[in-house]
Amino acid sequence: MPVKRIKSNWHQTERNIAREKDFDDRASALAFIIWRIALEGAKDLHRERYNYASDPQRAAVIAEFVSFLIHCSDRLVYDMVDNEEREVFVNLLGRRLADHMQDNLVDLFGPGDYRPSFIANLNERLTTYATLTFRAGEPGYDMLRFFGDRVLRILGSDQTNKWVIDQIMEQAGPDAFKHLKKNLPNVMA
Repeated sequence: MPVKRIKSNWHQTERNIAREKDFDDRASALAFIIWRIALEGAKDLHRERYNYASDPQRAAVIAEFVSFLIHCSDRLVYDMVDNEEREVFVNLLGRRLADHMQDNLVDLFGPGDYRPSFIANLNERLTTYATLTFRAGEPGYDMLRFFGDRVLRILGSDQTNKWVIDQIMEQAGPDAFKHLKKNLPNVMA
């Protein structure tokens, strides 16, 4: 995944040194990073010649990347903060990403409240992801397979798209996770 350099360190200016970053600051920064990774993941699938029939399909694929990455973030911060803080952080992260989704869908499809459907989809995905394997700091086979299956359901299983599960499991999912794992510690520091 050709994600351009993503800034994940706080600027060393008086403005940023003057106060410690709270969970809202960290969630906002990580939401931006996740959004960029998800957007590049969806673009990369297109570059690999998987077919999007419409912009709503593309937006739904981005939402699947976002759901996967929020859950992975939750698993990665598990040992960094206590459970109550983790819950607050993940909720803030979901809200910030709902804001990103809202802004982008308004640009694409016009006025509307797109947050409720995104949040409902996110809650459904996170409930399922919570039952799947995450070992040694990495998403398991079943988690990547579920992610790939969700993308396949969006794109449809025509002759070209039927291989998208393999693409997600072998390349797109692990690449997206790698970028997340690289950037998350800097945001949480």
